[in-house]
Amino acid sequence: MTSAPIPDDHRAKRNTAILVAAQAILGAQMPILFVIGGLVGAELSPNPCLATLPISLIVFGSMTTAPWLSPLMQRRGRRTGFVIGGLAGALGAALAALGLLIDSFAVLLLGSYVTGIYMSAQGFYRFAAADSASDSFRPKAISWVMAGGLGAAIIGPQLNKAVLDAFAVPFLGSYLAVMALNLGGLFLFLGLDLPVAPPADPKAAATPARSRRALLREPGILVAILCGMVAYGLMNLVMTSAPLAVVGMGHGHHHANDIVSAHVLAMFVPSFFTGHLIARFGAANIVGAGLVFLGLAGLTGLSGATLPLFYADLIFLGLGWNFGFIGATAMLTAEHRPAERGIVQGLNDTMVFGFVTLASLSSGGLMNCSGGLPAQGWLSVNAAMFPALALAGGSLVWLRLRRARVTSAP
Repeated sequence: MTSAPIPDDHRAKRNTAILVAAQAILGAQMPILFVIGGLVGAELSPNPCLATLPISLIVFGSMTTAPWLSPLMQRRGRRTGFVIGGLAGALGAALAALGLLIDSFAVLLLGSYVTGIYMSAQGFYRFAAADSASDSFRPKAISWVMAGGLGAAIIGPQLNKAVLDAFAVPFLGSYLAVMALNLGGLFLFLGLDLPVAPPADPKAAATPARSRRALLREPGILVAILCGMVAYGLMNLVMTSAPLAVVGMGHGHHHANDIVSAHVLAMFVPSFFTGHLIARFGAANIVGAGLVFLGLAGLTGLSGATLPLFYADLIFLGLGWNFGFIGATAMLTAEHRPAERGIVQGLNDTMVFGFVTLASLSSGGLMNCSGGLPAQGWLSVNAAMFPALALAGGSLVWLRLRRARVTSAP
């Protein structure tokens, strides 16, 4: 169930434009952090198997933030949550920089966890775009906000190249740049004009919100969350290890930046038309296409570790994330009532980032501790994608067959 149609999307389009800018400017920190996280972790961690733990702590921070941040935004408004996220992003980068300066892995991890609060807030940009949108504009608004990541894909890696070696302490300039992105981006949220609650639907208002357990028993909600978990988790599994694999196999840091940049471009460029594809073909079909792209990424990674194959692997990975995650988000927004917004979105992001945390932790172990050589670790990372893909693909088929039976029933 969705909210009642809204005849004028002027306000929604203005809010969407602001959120696109926020996704581009504040979101530029994520490519930076994911490029340097494993590399900094490898320098400071006492065990190579823990190299990707800083990235895992970012995702874990996001997972543990969503359950309280989503209800807070439903009570106090989206702007409050987004400002909290930006301030946390700046504080997290400051703590990580301190960890570098005093050579403390523990402080680096603390900064990573605080950064996760920002990552959680950023995840709600797409939902905020839908809050004031009509039913017909909603998939496009979500898609356009995600397209703001195109700016992040350009700004983040290129900014990182410029500041990476700006100080005697490697990567210190990167964390200082992240602080600046967060503090400067806060001013964007002053222009948001979002309702604290979604537009009223009299029919929905007469029905009380369901419990989390009841919501998870809804097949559409369950499959949407599962597909979002797999799309985001597998993207993180491979992307977390990619810089370590690129550098470990003899390529330079700048190659790692360029490959991640190509990956993030593939994540967000399709967003200019993903919403239109969802409107035409349906969210479930677009999720299915995303799972196919993720499978192609895994097969490419198993084929070798030359630079062209790294680029192809990460590009397929980005396309799979785009179709899989945006499609799953659109599925989810169509399955719950307006009064359940805070519960469902918080539940979704908790489960998604819980799986992403597990994938991130697994990534470091598979990459560094599954065979001794970077090439063996890279093969293990890509092979690990296929059980989750089979689960998500099977759930989509099950949902389609179930709804076909319901439709054909007399």
